Amino acid sequence: MTQLSGVELRMAADPTQLSIARAVAADIAMRQDFDLDAIEDLKLAVDETCSTLITLAADDAVLSAHFAVDAAGAVRVSAKVAAKAAAGPDEGSFGWRVLTALVDSVETSVAETEGFVVRIDLVKSSAGAVDE
Repeated sequence: MTQLSGVELRMAADPTQLSIARAVAADIAMRQDFDLDAIEDLKLAVDETCSTLITLAADDAVLSAHFAVDAAGAVRVSAKVAAKAAAGPDEGSFGWRVLTALVDSVETSVAETEGFVVRIDLVKSSAGAVDE
């Protein structure tokens, strides 16, 4: 995947930090002229992504989230955290089903580099761009 310029957040993997990630997602979506429903969908998707990673995070881990806009105007979010174990998100959970319903695509991976790093990548297009 080509690295796109954008906004990088680094924060404690703590639920009290979720409002920051939601605010950044909303601001980027507004700047891309997403409609209100698409903005809310992206905010909820980012919240679910970060919440999921927080539950998997190792003690005192830092969650990072990279937000970028691609050439088609879609918002791409890549979030990752150092994890307690090699397990990724529970793709059968209700939260995962909600997440996949809110965005155009979701991918997850677990890498073993000095411990385990769980990553979730998602893409959300504006409502008008989906029907192309």
